[in-house]
Amino acid sequence: MTRLPILSALLGAALLLQACCATCDTCEEPASPNTLTDAERAAGWELLFDGATTAGWRGFRGDAMPDGWTVADGTLARTGGGGDIVTVEAFGDFELRLQWKISEAGNSGIFFRVSEEQGGVYETGPEMQVLDDARHPDGQSRLTSAGSNYALHAAPEGHTAPVGQWNDVLLRVDGAHVEHWLNGTKVVEYDLWTPEWTALVAASKFSRWPGYGLEKTGHIALQDHGDPVWYRDIKVRRLE
Repeated sequence: MTRLPILSALLGAALLLQACCATCDTCEEPASPNTLTDAERAAGWELLFDGATTAGWRGFRGDAMPDGWTVADGTLARTGGGGDIVTVEAFGDFELRLQWKISEAGNSGIFFRVSEEQGGVYETGPEMQVLDDARHPDGQSRLTSAGSNYALHAAPEGHTAPVGQWNDVLLRVDGAHVEHWLNGTKVVEYDLWTPEWTALVAASKFSRWPGYGLEKTGHIALQDHGDPVWYRDIKVRRLE
């Protein structure tokens, strides 16, 4: 028996591992939820949720956290009514990583560059949809399914974990360019403030809010849409 096929397979595996390492910040073991590795700290990542308190968050247009948002088993959980919550700090260009888990038929969302000059987070901030695609009515359209830029850019099917399991998010906002990543796949990519963007907004329900998607900096928001939802491992890296 020749050893060439075996040697070729081993060489191929080694090259694949080398390529994977070249695209990552680090090859060390992943951090536990709500913590940072040394490599993440060196790369500029900051925790937005410590797993034990709601420090760094408050109610939209408020000074305190609504009672309906609690810390439960290392998660930031919407367990009752109280409204949307926002980061205390505002962010312009950034990468946001987090994990979400939704209840059956549940709905929530992640908003960015939210202004508190208007009455709702959805009046200024674009939304990355959080949804149980299989059971919520919004899942019948890819434009409003999980991972989509809500009602404007459709996310493809087949990239969400089943209800009760965690979904990994990377939201990259760099100037006008925005990317939505869900469970390791880029599901949506778009550019703000272009003629295409203006036309999409004008033809949507967001046309009633002239400031929609125009802010250059603002708060990150998590939506209270009336359903239980859990977030954890929320971290941000500011882009220069």
